[in-house]
Amino acid sequence: MTDLSPDLPRDPRHDPVLREEVIAALAIAAGEQHVDATFGAGGYTRAMLAAGADVIACDRDPDAIAGGQALIAEAGGRLTLLHGRFGEIDRLLAERGIDAVDGITFDIGVSSMQLDQVERGFSFQKDGPLDMRMAQEGESAADWLNRADEEEIADVLFHYGDERQSRRVARAIVAARPLSRTGELATVVRKALRHPPGAPKDPSTKSFQAIRIHINGELDELVDGLAAAERVLRPGGRLAVVSFHSTEDRIVKNFLRERSGGDAGGSRHRPASHAPARAATFGPPARKVRPSKAEEARNPRARSATLRSAVRTNAPAWPGRESTKESMSC
Repeated sequence: MTDLSPDLPRDPRHDPVLREEVIAALAIAAGEQHVDATFGAGGYTRAMLAAGADVIACDRDPDAIAGGQALIAEAGGRLTLLHGRFGEIDRLLAERGIDAVDGITFDIGVSSMQLDQVERGFSFQKDGPLDMRMAQEGESAADWLNRADEEEIADVLFHYGDERQSRRVARAIVAARPLSRTGELATVVRKALRHPPGAPKDPSTKSFQAIRIHINGELDELVDGLAAAERVLRPGGRLAVVSFHSTEDRIVKNFLRERSGGDAGGSRHRPASHAPARAATFGPPARKVRPSKAEEARNPRARSATLRSAVRTNAPAWPGRESTKESMSC
């Protein structure tokens, strides 16, 4: 085993939110095989390795894969790094002859590493190209904003950013087209919301978050990832999910409630189901965990984080993903 101390120095690139709490939820035993489904800068992976796990890590961002090569060497054969989407983690594992693992961790959303790279266009703190693509391929934020109609833009801002004045912002975006820079978009949003310069809590935050979620299909990816985790976790395997947005957390909460048998009566928002009850694939979820005040002070990004976790039963995985898709709107 390589010398990977559990007391690694705190580094913004390698210090994930709720690190100790995630490792506690995973209850890692030496020699177990765990998946870090959202590798990023490798913070959770390093902690898993330090706890004695063999780790398979995955990321859709080619920069993350390139940046993880040194850690592969440091881990001495106990780390495998895969380029791909976490919603397809079951397929990625199957291609390597792996059909079951002891634990899976998801850290949903954009990484600090991505936010800090101006050229990636995720943040309005510094002006950069209006990109926001995690996989660095496909339609960029600028491409979409410059072609989408006002109603589509407004719907994205409202549903993914909780922006109550989404129609006003969308109208301003359409009027200001073409847009190509993060600074341009931030200025348009601020003017639309009559935000005085220097005032606290920049209103651009909600719009940037919503556009990023849409461009990367993050909510569908989360739904697919949870279903994939259900399929590849062995009985007794542990699932840990850290989310930063209320909609993401609701998807995770409803998935675990449903899969643990806590939704037997159905939702009052959905028609009554007469389908036969399915066996619970997860035990009762652990109580949700929020960051301590000390962690929030050390890392402002932690303030919106929520950890949910549960243990896999020996019941077969549920077919399809329809019930999980429905939980997005409940």
